[in-house]
Amino acid sequence: MIFLVWMIFFDGSSWLLHRELDGEIEKLEGNKEYFENEIATDKSQIKKLTDSAGLERFAREEYLMKKDNEEIYIIEYEDSISPNDKK
Repeated sequence: MIFLVWMIFFDGSSWLLHRELDGEIEKLEGNKEYFENEIATDKSQIKKLTDSAGLERFAREEYLMKKDNEEIYIIEYEDSISPNDKK
C-alpha cells in the first residue's frame, strides 16, 4: 500500500506528473494545428504576391498606393464607422 501511494503521488514519474504533462501535450498539439493552418494561409498569400499583378493589388488595398494619374476614394459604410467618429 505504501509503495502504491509513493508511486502515485511522490515519485519522479508519478501519475499526477504524467497527467499534468499529458494536458500540456494536448495544449501544444492544439497550438501546432493552429500554426500549421496559419503557415498554409501565409504560403498562399506569398504565392499570390509573387506575380506583379498580385503585388500591385496588395499594395493598393493595404497601403492605399496609387499611380500618378489616378485618384483614390475610400468608401466607408455606416456600420463600419465607430460612434465616436460620427460627430
